[in-house]
Amino acid sequence: MNGALIGSRPYPLSPKQPALWKGTTASNSQRSPSSIRTRNRPRIRALSLEEIPPNALRRERDPNWWGGFSLGVDLGMSRTGLAVSKGFSFRPLTDVDEFIIGLPKSWDGKETEQSNKVRSIAGRFAVRAAERGWRVYLLDEHGTSTEAMSLMIEQGLSKSARQGRIDAYAAVMVLERYFELSGQGIELVLPKQLELQEKLRIGPPRDLDF
Repeated sequence: MNGALIGSRPYPLSPKQPALWKGTTASNSQRSPSSIRTRNRPRIRALSLEEIPPNALRRERDPNWWGGFSLGVDLGMSRTGLAVSKGFSFRPLTDVDEFIIGLPKSWDGKETEQSNKVRSIAGRFAVRAAERGWRVYLLDEHGTSTEAMSLMIEQGLSKSARQGRIDAYAAVMVLERYFELSGQGIELVLPKQLELQEKLRIGPPRDLDF
């Protein structure tokens, strides 16, 4: 994993879809709370994005709400780019309370072999994140690398500099898309464990120093 790059301007973001390995998912626009039967367990109701709304949607509903930091992730097999934003400012990664992971798709919107790998990693990561009350979402990242390259050229970065920062800038574009669409179309990666779902309901400790 390479280092993270944080941009120099407010970064919004775009939407995503599918489900996750070893986890259940809830879609912002499609699915309402449903029941899930697990082995040797009683019927449990899956959480929805209405119960655990993403920061971008909270901002859309209440312009005066400025809580929570969002971490954009451009997940690769050899390098990973990171970008953090509150929709208007930037802070250390320790302040993050949700993760927006880009899901690779082809030009026609279909998932690829890389999509399956990202889903697998995101599913395992969502379990660990939920232990701290952190939410994990998937967002369609198609085209973000091209957008990132255009942004770097626009900023005057040299070819060598662009090669080392493309992943981090792609993560910035994921965040931009997320905030631009107010969290619409993203997919919540939901752990199966009820105790972890409860921690997600409670959420992480409040950012009292902001």
